Amino acid sequence: MNYRHAFHAGNFADLAKHAILTRLLRELTATPAALTVIDTHAGAGLYDLAAEASRRTGEGQAGIARLMAALDAPAAFDDLKAAVRRVNAPGEGRYYPGSPVLVAGALRPRDRSIFCELRDDDALALKRVLPRELGALVHRGDGWTQAAKAALAAPAALLVLIDPPFERGDDYAEAVRLTARLLRINRGAAVAIWTPIKDLATFDAFLGNLEDAAHGASLLAAEVRLRPLTDPMRLNGCAMVVVNPPPALDDHARTVVDWIARNLGEAGAAGRVTRISPRSGGNTGDPRGRGGGEGG
Repeated sequence: MNYRHAFHAGNFADLAKHAILTRLLRELTATPAALTVIDTHAGAGLYDLAAEASRRTGEGQAGIARLMAALDAPAAFDDLKAAVRRVNAPGEGRYYPGSPVLVAGALRPRDRSIFCELRDDDALALKRVLPRELGALVHRGDGWTQAAKAALAAPAALLVLIDPPFERGDDYAEAVRLTARLLRINRGAAVAIWTPIKDLATFDAFLGNLEDAAHGASLLAAEVRLRPLTDPMRLNGCAMVVVNPPPALDDHARTVVDWIARNLGEAGAAGRVTRISPRSGGNTGDPRGRGGGEGG
């Protein structure tokens, strides 16, 4: 695998993923039940935006640096911004926290977290970032298989973050298969899947397959499109798709994706949120197969 998140840390996709993840964590830790969080593709945990990898792409400067400097950024980003401040010296923005650091910062002593990472160097870096985090376990290995094993031993409250690099052709299918397994183990599990959006056909096919795998569970798809989907070779946008989303997530996610599209996107950028409800047997918001998918 050639993908290294250090090149992309703090970009627009991280802002969407992490602003929604922090809200999920806030909602799920608001109840007395102990929570288990499993991250299938955890990465290194903390990223140096001053390092050569980040400076080469400039994605962090175009993403988190602009968010932190924005005076009009909505409160939906407050938890993410607070986490960024915690890993930096006052007034600085050199470091960006990955999902494991965000999870560790949100959990309570009775909660636990399992971070899966296939790369040796990133797993070691993650262990250094989380050396004494209560209840945190770094698993060096395949997150696709480890997540289902860990879910079997988890208590009722469960959140699984599925965030592969989507370099392999079967990553979409693996995400669908894992979701189906997790829901067989724990029907009420919240499953959050980050996906790139390059073309509408691929994303819609994934969403349809995931809906089938969910067997009636609610789905929420929060999309950011930085530009019209005219070049399938580019990362034109991204989505966070959440199975069993809490009710409060819709408005939060809509605020997040709208701000990113409006402030970081090009002409034709759009943010949208779709909920597929089991009670109605269909969608609320935009129907799937959205007529080419361009527009607000």
